[in-house]
Amino acid sequence: MSGIPFDSGEEAWFWAVQAQDAKAAGARVVAGLGLVQRPCEPADVLRVVDRLYRRRLLTRDHLHVLVHYGRRLAAPDVTRPREQRAHGLWCEAFERVNPVLREKGILQ
Repeated sequence: MSGIPFDSGEEAWFWAVQAQDAKAAGARVVAGLGLVQRPCEPADVLRVVDRLYRRRLLTRDHLHVLVHYGRRLAAPDVTRPREQRAHGLWCEAFERVNPVLREKGILQ
């Protein structure tokens, strides 16, 4: 599949979460109709995270943080004491997600 790879795993994650939320709200997600052609479908990014969870490389805590902050479209802020643990989990998650996305051509 051709398209412009994402600059970061976070960017791919936010895109996938937005698409999933839109789909849940009734929108029809159709490949190739976005403003920017991407090298994957939103479900491909979600499947990477799911596979890592099933292989026990991500925990429920990682998933909770990814979903919560993914819906906010902002990474946890390390300078906020209440978000420091979430920031650590966020960084750990992307240390595991990014290499897989890069291998699949989803990241540059």
